[in-house]
Amino acid sequence: MADGGGSQQQQKQAEREIVVPSPNTSQSQLPITTAAAASHTATAKKLTLVPLIFLIYFEVAGGPYGEEPAVKAAGPLWAILGFLIFPFIWSVPEALITAELATAFPGNGGFVIWAAAAFGPFWGSLMGTWKFLSGVINIAAFPALCIDYLEKIFPVFSSGLPRYIAIFASTIFLSFLNYTGLTIVGYAAVLLGVVSLLPFILMSLIAIPQIRPHRWLSLGQKGVKKDWTLFFNTLFWNLNFWDNVSTLAGEVEKPQKTFPKALFAAVIFTCLAYIIPLMAVTGAVQVDQSEWETGFMATAAEMISGKWLKIWIEIGAVLSAIGLFEAQLSSSAYQVLGMADLAILPKFCGRRSKIFNTPWVGIVLSTVIALAVSYMDFTDIISSANFLYSLGMLLEFASFVWLRRKFPSMERPYRVPMGVGGLIAMCLIPSAFLVVIMVIATKIVYLVSGLMTVGGIGWYFLMKFCKSRNLFQFNNNGGGGAMLDKYDE
Repeated sequence: MADGGGSQQQQKQAEREIVVPSPNTSQSQLPITTAAAASHTATAKKLTLVPLIFLIYFEVAGGPYGEEPAVKAAGPLWAILGFLIFPFIWSVPEALITAELATAFPGNGGFVIWAAAAFGPFWGSLMGTWKFLSGVINIAAFPALCIDYLEKIFPVFSSGLPRYIAIFASTIFLSFLNYTGLTIVGYAAVLLGVVSLLPFILMSLIAIPQIRPHRWLSLGQKGVKKDWTLFFNTLFWNLNFWDNVSTLAGEVEKPQKTFPKALFAAVIFTCLAYIIPLMAVTGAVQVDQSEWETGFMATAAEMISGKWLKIWIEIGAVLSAIGLFEAQLSSSAYQVLGMADLAILPKFCGRRSKIFNTPWVGIVLSTVIALAVSYMDFTDIISSANFLYSLGMLLEFASFVWLRRKFPSMERPYRVPMGVGGLIAMCLIPSAFLVVIMVIATKIVYLVSGLMTVGGIGWYFLMKFCKSRNLFQFNNNGGGGAMLDKYDE
């Protein structure tokens, strides 16, 4: 870890450029950092393994809060099977892809860099639009989820003006907390993760004598129609966004070694945090299927152990929502910074706070958009985020496979141990699931996602126009813009 002074050797190390073998030359330099980012790298504290594990955990899950609708939609057996099987067909492949590409391209911007390197700056820009919008829509869900649990203690937040004020105030406060620094957010994630999971560990242990295994085999109540749209959206929303942490790669200490370890640990940690409480509650509690709304875990805790555990889980839900919000906001904000490094956005979008070194422009932009959609219905929020994320993931899978073919000898500190054929097979199953998620979307989701995609295409050409007219200053002097220019040739 560098000290505040920063020696000349440290500065050179911070300004290093990743080496990517080119089809036409033996090696070509693809810089991914601006001078400002290089200076930051030399002086700022970096994320280490444990905080990174918990940040990934909060990027994806944050605990079993929000998994309840899967039981409501399809019954206990399908919910259990979903949370057992889905990680293998979705979470593991996405984590493997993230580990390989984040270590090969260790810069802020993550998947934007990957798409640009594979297919050119247009696709990098469109990837940035899809992933950024899905991320900030996802951010908007967490204050709403937080209030859903709080209203069980304070019914005044159930509707009307008090609910709107609570969502607005919590969003602003949590955004300011994010502004204070990624290192602080990382260690806060560790604390929030431990405290929010403790009541579920206790509940699962207390529930053991009450578990009746035959309840796990229930396909749902007779006469209750299965809602597969809700079921798949719930699984997808609870187990995706593994690649979001890639936008923080430039802020991680020794990313080539740290990323694979953190992702491996986070996958195991996250899956256990979902499946153990789910099996405990479905085995110990028998209620009407319609009661499995978001927040039912707290009610189940009271039925299993008492009021004290219900209150603890409700407090834990608030803490988890804070962790989810902070991790997702960090990824979105650093994505904006990375896109400025790549000259997809004007240079001012990459500005950092002089006090905390955080990307304040990215934080403000993400917060404003999140507030704009935070009053949508919770189901609509996750459906819109899922659709945009699906578009981005299809492009990400294609980028991953194409980069293997385009640059087969590129140095990859972590490499998925498969050839191109194996990688295609690995990506086909989650790609098919993405298509299913998109097919079952509502007309409103199609409309909103279509308009946002058209807006993203228009944004790319608007930025090209601004560059040609010198309307804004872009980072084209040795930074990430040079990389995109190379692939634009």
